[in-house]
Amino acid sequence: KACKPIRFDGNGYSDEWVEEAGRRGLDCEKSCPVIFERYLDDASVDMFESLNVMTRKELEARNEVKWDTYTKRIQIEARVMGDLSLNHIIPVATHYQSRLIKNVQGMRSVFDTDKAERLSARNMRLIEEIAERTAKIEQGVAGLVAARKVANRISNEHDKAIAYHDTVASRLEDIRKEIDKLELIVEDNLWTLPKYRELLFIR
Repeated sequence: KACKPIRFDGNGYSDEWVEEAGRRGLDCEKSCPVIFERYLDDASVDMFESLNVMTRKELEARNEVKWDTYTKRIQIEARVMGDLSLNHIIPVATHYQSRLIKNVQGMRSVFDTDKAERLSARNMRLIEEIAERTAKIEQGVAGLVAARKVANRISNEHDKAIAYHDTVASRLEDIRKEIDKLELIVEDNLWTLPKYRELLFIR
C-alpha cells in the first residue's frame, strides 16, 4: 500500500506512464535544469537543514554547479555532434553518393534509356535521399551553432542551462535521426564510425 502511488505495471518508457503519473499527481518534468530546482523547494530545504546535511546557501551553491555542469555537457555533445556530422558523416555519405552516380552513368552508357532508368531506379532514390538528408544535417548543425551562440551570451547559470536544454539539446535528436537513416544506406566499408549493430560486439 505504501508504494501504490508510484507502482506501475505498464511500459514506464511510454506516454502511458506520463499520463498515468499526471493522474496520480506525480511530477513528470523531463528537463534536467528544471528538475534541479526541486532541491530548492521549501520542503527539500527543510529536510536537508533538519538533518544537518546542507543549508539553503549550500544547496543553492550545489545547484549552481549542477546547472553549469549540465550546460558544459550539452555544449560538448553539441560540438562533437557538429564535428562528426561535418567531418565524418557528410563526407562519407557524399562519397558513397558519388559511387552511386557513377553507377547510374555507367548503366546509361551500356543500356538503352528505358532499361537504364529501370535498372538504376533504386540508386537514383538513394542518391536523392542522401542529398536530402545531408542537407538537413548541414542545416541542423548550423542551427545548433547559432543556438549555442545565443545561449552562451546568458550569464545566469540557471537561465543558461534552461536555454541549452530548450534550444540546443532539442536539436541533437533531429540531427541524429538523419544520421541514423544514412547509416542504414551507406556501405559498411565506407562508414568511418561503428554502426549500431557493431557496438554489440565491440569489447
